[in-house]
Amino acid sequence: MSEHQIEQWRKHVQRRATLTNDDVAELEEHLRGQVDDLIASGLTEDEAFLVAVKRMGSVDELSREFAIEHSERLWKQLVLTADDPGESRARGRDLWLAICLGVGAALSLRAGLAWLDEDVFVRLVSVLVLPWVVAYFAWKRDVSARTVVSVAAGYAAVAALLVAYPFHDEQSDTLLLAVIHTPILLWLLMGVVYVGGDWRSGRRRMDFIRFTGEWAVYYFLLAAGGGLLLALAGATFNAVNIDAAVFLFEWVLPMGAAGAAVIAAWLVESKQNVIENIAPVLARVFSPLTVLLLVALLIAFAANPDVIDVERELLILMTVILVLVLALWLYAVSARPPQAPAGLADWLQVVLVVTAILVDLVVLIAMASRIAELGLTPNRAAALGLNILLLVNLAVSAWLGLAFVRGRRPVAALERWQTDYLPVYAAWAAVVVVLWGPLFDWA
Repeated sequence: MSEHQIEQWRKHVQRRATLTNDDVAELEEHLRGQVDDLIASGLTEDEAFLVAVKRMGSVDELSREFAIEHSERLWKQLVLTADDPGESRARGRDLWLAICLGVGAALSLRAGLAWLDEDVFVRLVSVLVLPWVVAYFAWKRDVSARTVVSVAAGYAAVAALLVAYPFHDEQSDTLLLAVIHTPILLWLLMGVVYVGGDWRSGRRRMDFIRFTGEWAVYYFLLAAGGGLLLALAGATFNAVNIDAAVFLFEWVLPMGAAGAAVIAAWLVESKQNVIENIAPVLARVFSPLTVLLLVALLIAFAANPDVIDVERELLILMTVILVLVLALWLYAVSARPPQAPAGLADWLQVVLVVTAILVDLVVLIAMASRIAELGLTPNRAAALGLNILLLVNLAVSAWLGLAFVRGRRPVAALERWQTDYLPVYAAWAAVVVVLWGPLFDWA
């Protein structure tokens, strides 16, 4: 850690007469702790210092002023190469490693398309791509061989089960559920490597949650840009009477989609925490809109209660919306300054979660009604289980959120609950992938 930077910050704070030496020492201790945590997560010393000051700027007005005065340094890091040649070489190595692993993911997926049966390929799509992201973080975090071997064994076991399971056909419900839940399970398993093997740390699990949201945003942006580029390329080839559809959509599209998984991870790592993360900003923007959507749905259900009992697609959409609500809640909590008092945005988040609980109860009642009338199927059982998990998470989140806005609990309790609940989703995904086929006779 640069003592010169710490000294510069200390002098700035000491200019305020309202602070005693003990106050300054306490603030400095907190700042140093933040810097150490960020360095441990992979940031350089300069990046860690700037991010820690920015975070404290949200907690303490003095640090906020300091962050504003030196904000140009934050922006320079986005567009300028490092002044330190060693740091510049390290960033270059990261980029080339990400490119090589992205190419590996692309070739792996293309080889699967060429050499595997369609049925087997569908089962193994995520197994072909995600190990390359795991390799990136294994190198980036310098994790132990034991951790890498454990995660690799988990990936291999999942792949072996998916290939060996005798699903009835490609339209099998249990196969579809396994394919949907496999990337969730493998992604959370990858999180063990992302946190450097320290999965028991709630703080590191929250870092992984933040990374997941940022990765999704970057991947979407890459996908949108790649899709536009493909459309322009297709139109250009058509204009000169060349049919390039096979090349573009059977080669470039799948390989680009696979490689982008690694490149998006590199983008998040290279720019993480230099400015405010994107996912929490989106959460704050869409939270009030989602509240309005949920209220409108409750009004619609009250006006026409029969519709929820017969529309299967509506039940699926409701579940997707509840997952979205949970994501909005997660990223709003993850970016919140721990010492800042509760405000209007926090009350809005509580309203969002309480409204989501009401919607979830309606969905669960409808699901129970369908199961009582039509019987239990793999899809209904999986949807019921997921909605129960969501209800438990949302209910405790609402209770903790209400306690926070009323000044009875710290916001850290919300973070602990979310990070402690994360393994529950991993366990549920594992249950669906491993047990759903045998339980429902591969139907």
